[in-house]
Amino acid sequence: MKSGQISAILMASFVVAAAAPCVAQNGGRAEGVAQVVTPAASPSTANGTPQFQQRDNRYQIEPGDSFDITFDLNPEFNQLGVAVQPDGFVTLHGVGDIKVQGQTVPELTSTLRQAYSKILNDPMISIVLKDFQKSYFIADGQVARPGKYDLRANTTLTEAIAIAGGFTDASKHSDVRLYRRVKDGWAFAQVINVKKMELKGDLTEDPHLHPGDMLFVPKNRYSKIRAFLPTPTLSAISPTY
Repeated sequence: MKSGQISAILMASFVVAAAAPCVAQNGGRAEGVAQVVTPAASPSTANGTPQFQQRDNRYQIEPGDSFDITFDLNPEFNQLGVAVQPDGFVTLHGVGDIKVQGQTVPELTSTLRQAYSKILNDPMISIVLKDFQKSYFIADGQVARPGKYDLRANTTLTEAIAIAGGFTDASKHSDVRLYRRVKDGWAFAQVINVKKMELKGDLTEDPHLHPGDMLFVPKNRYSKIRAFLPTPTLSAISPTY
């Protein structure tokens, strides 16, 4: 074998060996582990801006919710105020325990029809949510009133900051973080330059919040070093008589 061919083989082996750890690191995904996906790593981007899911997602049933089940042709199976247990299950007449957490009303209707089909012929089921969690968002960091707030329809990030009392003197307006939980447990993060939007007077990039979103306003650079700066004493700033 010629020396040129040997060099080519060695170079190819080196490239494969170097790429293997990257494939294993980026391709593998541990189940149930929450991650923060930065805009650069977001799987769906347009012009560098992450594209989140649509805002009009259907409500997903959570522990503590309750609903009524009615059967058009078999009213003896009707159940009112069915409570979702902390483990996400409900106990129903005739079919026992069924996990319903994370399902929308259409999905739950399909699940129950399938379950009752074992004892009824083509059951006609209607479900009405009676008690469920109200939509909310969380404001944290350098806002005047951090906390949990009811989420009204079409609330944007800047509106949410205003609801939380606005920025403080320590806020970093150019680096507001938006965190979002999705069904599989992953957390997506978007960084919004509110200062730039406000200076331009263009809020077209002001994102709408989803239920459960959290916005976080970090400290600006000056507030981080202010504690280490010398503080003038009263005698230094007052005239001496």
